[in-house]
Amino acid sequence: MNKFSITQYLLILFVLILGFTYALPNLYPTQPSIQVAYTDSGKSADQILLNELQDILDNNEINPQEIFLRDNKIVIKFDSLDDQLDSKTVLQNKLLDKVIIALNLEPSTPDWLKEIGGQPVKLGLDLSGGVHFLLEVDIETAQQGRLELLLDSYRKTFKEERIEFSNSSIDDLKLVFEFKTRDSYNKALSRYSLDSPGLSGLQYIITERPATNTLFLEYSDVALREIRDYAVGQNLITLRNRVNELGVSEPIVQREGASRIVVQLPGVQDPTAAKKIIGKTANLEFRLEANSRTSPLRKEEFPFKENEFMTASLEKAVVVSGDRVTNASTGFDESGFAQVNITLDMQGGRAMQKATSGNIGRKLAVLFVEQKSKSELVIDENGETVIEQTTYIEKNIISLATIQAVLGTSFRITGVGTPQEASELALLLRAGALAAPMKFEEERTIGPSLGQENIDKGMKSIMIGLALVVIFMTFYYRVFGIAANISLLINLVLITGVMSLLGATLTLPGIAGIVLTVGMAVDANVLIFARIREELKDKDPQTAIRDGFSRAFITIFDANVTTLIAALILYVIGTGPVKGFAITLSIGIVTSMFTAIMCTRAMVNLIYGNKNIKELKI
Repeated sequence: MNKFSITQYLLILFVLILGFTYALPNLYPTQPSIQVAYTDSGKSADQILLNELQDILDNNEINPQEIFLRDNKIVIKFDSLDDQLDSKTVLQNKLLDKVIIALNLEPSTPDWLKEIGGQPVKLGLDLSGGVHFLLEVDIETAQQGRLELLLDSYRKTFKEERIEFSNSSIDDLKLVFEFKTRDSYNKALSRYSLDSPGLSGLQYIITERPATNTLFLEYSDVALREIRDYAVGQNLITLRNRVNELGVSEPIVQREGASRIVVQLPGVQDPTAAKKIIGKTANLEFRLEANSRTSPLRKEEFPFKENEFMTASLEKAVVVSGDRVTNASTGFDESGFAQVNITLDMQGGRAMQKATSGNIGRKLAVLFVEQKSKSELVIDENGETVIEQTTYIEKNIISLATIQAVLGTSFRITGVGTPQEASELALLLRAGALAAPMKFEEERTIGPSLGQENIDKGMKSIMIGLALVVIFMTFYYRVFGIAANISLLINLVLITGVMSLLGATLTLPGIAGIVLTVGMAVDANVLIFARIREELKDKDPQTAIRDGFSRAFITIFDANVTTLIAALILYVIGTGPVKGFAITLSIGIVTSMFTAIMCTRAMVNLIYGNKNIKELKI
């Protein structure tokens, strides 16, 4: 009567094998390690650097467990944390600004598990240590900048078309034009209607005030979303470029909500250094290439970013700086070759037009200007050797192209190579400056010792809760309780396996979610067992077991689905700790339903299914 089909048993076995396999990497301890990469992001780590690192460690009598190349970086494993910290200090003092060194914990997962995607559960900042920033993008400033561009455009247009206006301004994120006559008012209204979407490529709303010959212009909701998405997206790209210089393992830079960006840097314990990188300044300069008639006092020589041994002489006068670039994107010319499309604001466009109108055939250079820091060893007042950092400006040419026509607000750069190179150039152009200012809304620092303490306390809470549940279920429900306890252990393994498979991050609130899941998994079994007890009053044991499981299913399903919906909502709209809690809770609900309904039932069927039971104690 109480039997599963072969298919059902095979399904359970498949899920268990899958869960145990992907949970297995968590049994392998992590090893202290450091990651070494060149400071120049365009340069990949090679065998030469590896040999240099090995020689430095050998000279200081430090024996790493393993050293190898991986993903343009060099990974060095150690047997202890002391060797890890000593090696970082030694290498940093020897190589200074040549490389970026980041502390890390390297998983020791076997290769066969790695090949099938097996990896240990990622730990959040509260468990691994590091810094967390929540940044708010100033969308109103981005909108204000677009309106200023539009204002300059219409001032120029109205002057060219002899449309007389007495006043023009921006008031409460609205463009305001006051016209001298009704005729000018009507001409301007006609121009507005033709241009939307027009000069900025964005739709806007026109409000008419014919009594005062005044027109109001504001961006539509669709346009505002486009402005917001561009500003956040551009800042996201810029931040990722800057965070990559830190060399940390698995940094998180992602959008959160409409206008926020989350930056999480595991392993980084110096928030000042992190904020310095995140908020570093970079800019662009457009300059004409110097010719034979250019005075030596009016020209400078700069290296190319892609090849420091190649140089070009440029005029000292800056045509346009990068803060005038409003957008940069990739495309293809008429011949199918890659190009970069540049958009400047009106002031930049006028300067570019003036500079290029008489210089067709000459070359225009794009100079990438970046503020960097230089490290050097000095002796402090205590006689100790410390690293002192000073800032400097580095300028490299990223493009040098021939001017083929008079350039204005929008133009293109050709001869940039492959589409990938064009994309990288557009990225550099956009990354010269943030699309909109940002402010630090939230800042947290978690120390490594505190992270380990959180892990220990979290695991202790899980073990205590598990032990109490196991004892209660065993003594109260006997054989059924033992089956429930085995299902509970399977549930914990499945949660771990699913989190590893999905690449989910475990946080301290996530551990709380696991503890809650333990209680919910037991609750499902308690409902089933209580139902079986009721059915035993007027039914034989086999029928009572069958009806107990089947009738409790609806109650368990309804309760868990409603909780799952709430958990998913928390995951979607929640941030930080709330999201971490929602992840483990959601996974735990699904796995607990499977173990309570399928696994416990399978064990009960194997124990009682083929027996003629006259009395059942539960």
